[in-house]
Amino acid sequence: MSDDEYSRCKYSVTVHTDDLAVVHCLRALCEFAEGGVKGQIGWGGTKRSEWEKAGNKITLRFSSPAFRTTFVEQAKRLLPVSSWREIARNDNDPAHRQRPPH
Repeated sequence: MSDDEYSRCKYSVTVHTDDLAVVHCLRALCEFAEGGVKGQIGWGGTKRSEWEKAGNKITLRFSSPAFRTTFVEQAKRLLPVSSWREIARNDNDPAHRQRPPH
């Protein structure tokens, strides 16, 4: 994956959930909603240890505001409203590599 793909994923949403299963669902919905780059770029940095360290929050990133909106709409449609909540949005929060390129 090119560095350009990471820099394009700059539209973020930070969510809170106390349920690890919901974290995995949100990661899957992030990949589902992202249509511009490889989906795993958007949920990078959301491992269990990172979620716990961040106070049960994860930040997901998208290559367009429309993909982020699709994610939020689908999460609201599919997951119980009490299982997660949106904390923040940012339009200038690019993804970064979780490990060196191969």
